[in-house]
Amino acid sequence: MTDPTTIHDTFIIERRYAKSPERVFAALSDPVLKQRWYSAMAETFAMDFRVGGREYTQSRMGADTPFPGAALVSDAVYQDIVAGERIVLAQTMTLGERRISSALLTFELLAEDGGTTLICTHQAVFYQPSDGPQMRKGGWEVLFGRLDVLLAEAA
Repeated sequence: MTDPTTIHDTFIIERRYAKSPERVFAALSDPVLKQRWYSAMAETFAMDFRVGGREYTQSRMGADTPFPGAALVSDAVYQDIVAGERIVLAQTMTLGERRISSALLTFELLAEDGGTTLICTHQAVFYQPSDGPQMRKGGWEVLFGRLDVLLAEAA
């Protein structure tokens, strides 16, 4: 049997913060704050935070990777925004000139016990060969670790 040409996957990551939903929402929606945790190492980061607006990030793969110097691009369009509650993006990722995935990302913020629970649902199709679901989830875990630091620093 041959390998499938596509892999469909959904994963959910939950984080709890002792910050208000408005503060967590700001870290997801303010371009200056988002760049600090999401794309600090990127060559290019642009964010037009509105329904129909685009979020674009381009980075280069490191010398210690299987694709040294290749461009890794995330190109997303905001599908839905409810201030303090929800953000939905449709995203395509490419490595070099090859599309590796298409995804729908939903960020939900729930006010709980004086803080916020952030729920990220990542639904994607990965095109072979690609980074695959395990590497993508691991990447988001790293990114949310950076968000944890940013929110812990915030007064």
